[in-house]
Amino acid sequence: QVQLVESGGGLVQAGGSLRLSCAASGSIFSINAMAWYRQAPGKQRELVAGIRSGGSTNYAVAVQGRFTISRDNAKNMVYLQMNSLKPEDTGVYYCNVDVRDAYDRNWWYWGQGTQVTVSS
Repeated sequence: QVQLVESGGGLVQAGGSLRLSCAASGSIFSINAMAWYRQAPGKQRELVAGIRSGGSTNYAVAVQGRFTISRDNAKNMVYLQMNSLKPEDTGVYYCNVDVRDAYDRNWWYWGQGTQVTVSS
């Protein structure tokens, strides 16, 4: 089993910044891709940013140039630096991790989510 613990959400004014963190622990042999998703009220969950084990990244068009995803492989952590926040960035942000176990099997895990609210 793997546990993901997210932190860093909160209430911020438009134009402000927040940094989300996600720590993975448990039965981890290695971690492949790591990503952040978000879900706004009444909308489907969407990919915000992803980062592969080699460090390559991808971003949703809506956040390009404002958000930066990074990871610390030694600590099994992934971060999302969010700058120039907009009210439409409001939602619950979820960490998503692709873990390889000792039997060379891959498993996807989700965090519990952290609320981000951007006021206008």
